[in-house]
Amino acid sequence: MSPLLKIRAERDQMSAIERRIADFLLEEAHLLRDYSSQQLANALKISQSSVVKFSQKLGFKGYPDLKYSIGEAIARGDGADGNSSGNGGHGEPPDEDSNSALAESLWYIKTRAEQETRLINPSAGIDTIAGLIGKAGKVFIIGLGEDGIPARAFAMRLSLLDILTVHHFDTVLMTASIATATETDVLLVFSEHGQQTNLCKISRQFREQHGSVISVTRHTANPLRAHADQSLLVSAHDDRAHIEPLIYQSALRHLLDMIFVLLCESGEDRLARLESNLERIRSLLEP
Repeated sequence: MSPLLKIRAERDQMSAIERRIADFLLEEAHLLRDYSSQQLANALKISQSSVVKFSQKLGFKGYPDLKYSIGEAIARGDGADGNSSGNGGHGEPPDEDSNSALAESLWYIKTRAEQETRLINPSAGIDTIAGLIGKAGKVFIIGLGEDGIPARAFAMRLSLLDILTVHHFDTVLMTASIATATETDVLLVFSEHGQQTNLCKISRQFREQHGSVISVTRHTANPLRAHADQSLLVSAHDDRAHIEPLIYQSALRHLLDMIFVLLCESGEDRLARLESNLERIRSLLEP
């Protein structure tokens, strides 16, 4: 696992001092070989022990091991460029027009976000969530505003697998619907920043019905995660306001695709039911 990818993925969970160290390592990784732990501490105006603790928190014996691992990552090209507002470390491809360079840059930062997102969602956790959805009596799904787009798309996919889905983009309607929830049911709550008070209330009410709540948010400490039994986390960072939502949606879509494929391949004739439902849809669309 690349230490730079791990640092970027876990940055939102770090303290203020740890984020200062993380940002320096991500942005100036190529200069790190010239810095001792004391020199790095002096440059950031923090204590040397903070640098050592940061290294150990990432799973290294100390700063020298972290520095060596980052050096290897740079040599391999594993996420070496931490500049989120640039072109992802690839530079503009030679002899290509500006649109090709833009496409390459956008592809790179989306790929990096998907890698980071995969790192912070352990396979065991993904399997657990897929299992809860697959065995649920009903799957309730809600997302407000822009979060409603992936919520609706995922609800439709589950329906194609003959998984009973109750989808709403209105908190009042969802509050009424979850009154029928039981302990076999699951609630998926889509909220990028996890701050909506009404969604937290719905999650709490759903847990009172003994159902399982799955939050879908950024990899940050937020109220919605605190009300969830399981969490799907997305890591997507860019300094440009018009780019960051794009890579968030891309990384989220990849994460949901993984769960959908797991459900499709989990047996119970789900692939056959999917094909049957798709055939019925195709027949409706044919002239």
